[in-house]
Amino acid sequence: MRSSVYFTGAAVGSDRKNTLDKINALFEAAGLGACIREGDLTAVKLHFGEWGNDTYISPVWVREVVERIRAAGGNPFLTDTATLYSGARHNAVDHLRTAIRHGFGFEVTGAPILIADGLTSGNWRKVGIAGERFDQVKIAGDILDAGSMIVLSHVKGHGMAGFGGAIKNLAMGCAPAAGKKEQHQGLLPVIDQKVCAGCGGCAGVCPTGALEETAGGVGLKASRCIGCGECMTVCPTGAIDFNWAEGVAPFMEMMAEYALGAVAGKEGRVGYLNFLVNITPDCDCCPWSDGRIVPDIGILASTDPVAIDAASFDLVNAQQGIAGSRLLCNHAPGEDKFRGVAPYTDGTIQIRHGERIGLGRTAYELIEI
Repeated sequence: MRSSVYFTGAAVGSDRKNTLDKINALFEAAGLGACIREGDLTAVKLHFGEWGNDTYISPVWVREVVERIRAAGGNPFLTDTATLYSGARHNAVDHLRTAIRHGFGFEVTGAPILIADGLTSGNWRKVGIAGERFDQVKIAGDILDAGSMIVLSHVKGHGMAGFGGAIKNLAMGCAPAAGKKEQHQGLLPVIDQKVCAGCGGCAGVCPTGALEETAGGVGLKASRCIGCGECMTVCPTGAIDFNWAEGVAPFMEMMAEYALGAVAGKEGRVGYLNFLVNITPDCDCCPWSDGRIVPDIGILASTDPVAIDAASFDLVNAQQGIAGSRLLCNHAPGEDKFRGVAPYTDGTIQIRHGERIGLGRTAYELIEI
């Protein structure tokens, strides 16, 4: 059996439909309104973007989703959780300030913002799941308390997950810092001291003090490391990397199992919109936005997170890569663009594992509207 995934392209077309029109049409076609019951406190799960990033989903588009939720009888609120790494979204106060600076205030979106895991990421509960790596996961309290949820995901590359879509948005975005740490377990950085410039930048951003400057470069205290990867993003010489051969598959499987916990108890109550625009090589957690690796494609809608990610993955890879972008290889249509950015990743692991644990189906029917 195939799951239905609805699609509308990025081009305006002869009917001159704008993006707001397209969101409305997708919301209706995919039956996302049926996920919402009268009076539901409905979480709008999205990523507000790290300060310095500017390719997050437009707040104007979010407002259109908010209005559709309200028309369906829901009471929407925008939400995300604290980051594991240090930055502008590490606690609720900084997170709210960043979201408002990025345009997600009530005056634009028409909905309040709640950081789902509380002031310092302490608002969470354990959820039992039938996973292969976890039998219980830690999910933010306000996500669990919401009656329904609409998940808005900006599809882009990701240095650890291969690519980021609905599954990653659920897994990392609905987990408190403690849950994010569980998903990153086993991803310890490896430091090439021959390449290390000894600048100390990695030690400066490490949220747990796991990296220390030494006479020979930088030393790692493995017992303190939480596997957040912040050190990798700031290293100017590329001296820090993960042991991908051992860590990448378990990381993505644990991520898929956290996604399963995020939707537990909400069967038939969660809808998804994936935005395939501004498809950058990095996650919106980075305090920058690099150039697109493929042209804008469009928007997808579904009630199946696995199917919508499978369709997103295929649509991106069907494109011709953009010359001069961060693509190292795989420019031709049909080649894996995400591996073209990070050759050690395999974004299909999270999709295949998601199907194996009952999160959704990999087989989909793409319905263009």
